[in-house]
Parts: sequence; structure tokens; C-alpha cells
Amino acid sequence: MRFLTSLLFAASLLIGGAAHAAEFITVASTTSTQNSGLFGYILPKFTAKTGIEVHVVAVGTGQAIRLAEHGDADVLFVHHRPSEEKFVRDGFGVKRFDVMMNDFVIIGPAADPAGVKAAKDAKEALSLIAKSRAAFVSRGDDSGTHKRERGLWKAAGIEPKKDSGTWYREAGAGMGATLNMAQGMGAYSISDRGTWIAFKNKSGLEIVHQGSANLANPYGVILIDAKRHPHVKTEAGQKFVDWLISDEGQNAIASYKLQGEQLFFPTAKK
Repeated sequence: MRFLTSLLFAASLLIGGAAHAAEFITVASTTSTQNSGLFGYILPKFTAKTGIEVHVVAVGTGQAIRLAEHGDADVLFVHHRPSEEKFVRDGFGVKRFDVMMNDFVIIGPAADPAGVKAAKDAKEALSLIAKSRAAFVSRGDDSGTHKRERGLWKAAGIEPKKDSGTWYREAGAGMGATLNMAQGMGAYSISDRGTWIAFKNKSGLEIVHQGSANLANPYGVILIDAKRHPHVKTEAGQKFVDWLISDEGQNAIASYKLQGEQLFFPTAKK
């Protein structure tokens, strides 16, 4: 009888453990939140508090939004506000919340052949690159960074795609691979600051322009609407959203540093 009781107790532990392990949400997010190390720092804190594990699919913002539209995620956490607001308007998301921001920087060869270091803003910086036909590597992957880059070219009155394959190269890859390509070519590129700080293959490259107002990079979080996709884990997903914008989540984001530098700045409205 004792043996049978022990077996039943062990089985209950296994079942309970399996149930606990099955409690997770899927978050469609960007490569910048993953590559910068932010998720590796904050997600264990959320799991420790709630018991909910977070499975991250880290891709470009455009692809992350498409995954969420197809119901392949419970939460969307990306950085292209116009696309995020459209996602909610189209009925895929419940509500967008500000979470944090960092900024984009223009990376280039230390010799700066296009003279970008003298530019007064990002628009002028890109104009100088195009005018000199200095090599530029674009992510070319419909990510949030790529969307911002396209917006900056448009503001400068330049359509670089017509020169694709010459001075303008499209990597069709994530930020790390794009920076590696720029490093190999001695080319310019645009990166989010967090990924640039975490990037290890910097030899010959440096920040040649930063601080322009149009380089601000806000991030938002959205719970997928169960009216569109009934299988969405609404309760667990909402807990993640609530935690991110709570004092605890915001403090976790603010306390993440790499090489002594704060990478993301909380922006949740109280």
C-alpha cells in the first residue's frame, strides 16, 4: 500500500510539473530586444514572479507583426509605432502600450569617406552618403530598423533602391549579420544602439552620427485580440503586458546595462 501511495504521489508530481512547464506564452518580438541581451535579463524576473515562461520569436518587426496577425503569438512587442497602431486598428491587437525607447545610430568606417560626422541631422547624413556613393548596407528585411531607414531616405528625397547592388546593398538579414557585412565592406549602416553596443565585430567601424530627433526608437507591447484568435492565452499574455508597464518591469528595463551603459529607457505612462 505504501508503495502504491508513493507511486501515486510521484505521478502527481510529474503531472503537476508538466502542467507548470506547459504554462508559457509566445511573444513575437524584434532581434534588437533579443540580441541586446535585454530579454535574457528581464524575462527570468517575470517568470520568477508569475511562473509563466516566455518563448520569444525574435525576427524583424514586419515579420513579427505577420506572425501575430496569423495568431502565432500571444503578445507582440516591436518598434515601429505606425505599424503597431495599424495592427490594433485592424482588429488584431487589444491595445498598444508604450514600454521603452532607445535610439538609432548611423555606423560607418572610422575614416568617414562621406563626411557624415559633419552632418547636422540624419537626413543630411544620408544625403552625404548617397552623394558620395559610399557603400551602405541596409537590413532590407522589413524590420523596424529597415522601416525607419526607408523613412529617413524618403525624408532626404532619395530612393536608394534604384542603386541596389552598387553602393547600396541589401542584406536581407538581421542586425548582427548586417553589421558584419558593413564591417567586411567598410560600409555605413543604421543600427539600434543596443545591438551596436552588444556587437563584438566593431573593428574599423564606429558611430558617425547620433542624437537626431528622428532617430528616437520607441517600443510598444500589444496583447493579441482573442476575438480574432480565440486560442490566444489572454490571461497569461495580459500578465506579461501588465508586468512590463508596471514599476517592477520598468525598473528591470532601466537597470539593464551593457558595458556600463543603459540600453533602454522606460516610457510606460502611469
